[in-house]
Amino acid sequence: MSNPVRIQTEDFSQDEEINALKVGSKRIGGIATFLGCARDFSEGRDVSEIGFEAYGPMALAEMKKLREEAISRFALLDARIVHRVTTVHAGDNIVFIAAAAEHRAAALEACRWMIDELKERVPIWKKEITPQGDSWVTPHP
Repeated sequence: MSNPVRIQTEDFSQDEEINALKVGSKRIGGIATFLGCARDFSEGRDVSEIGFEAYGPMALAEMKKLREEAISRFALLDARIVHRVTTVHAGDNIVFIAAAAEHRAAALEACRWMIDELKERVPIWKKEITPQGDSWVTPHP
């Protein structure tokens, strides 16, 4: 299966990502996931598209570091992080995070921690395209 940490333009399959975790260990008792999707409305404005850009090498390095920290901090058996860098429309997938652990509490805590840290630390920027014009969005941890 593909790399557990990726930045890509194409969509991803949640099922494939989860299956990649499950084949890695029979000790997994819980997998917590977060799926970020594009919405068509933000801060009182209709949004027609959202564009994502990244400083690729730095973003990927930080995402890999984030995964390793999560595995260590929450005693995870494995974790996956996939973020798209492209233009998306309402309903499209943007980011997928999965944390696999022996027990659900660690998986759930790690999943939330990873998405919060990703939004805070990883140099990926979001531009909303609206009828009123385009605007870069300040991260919301």
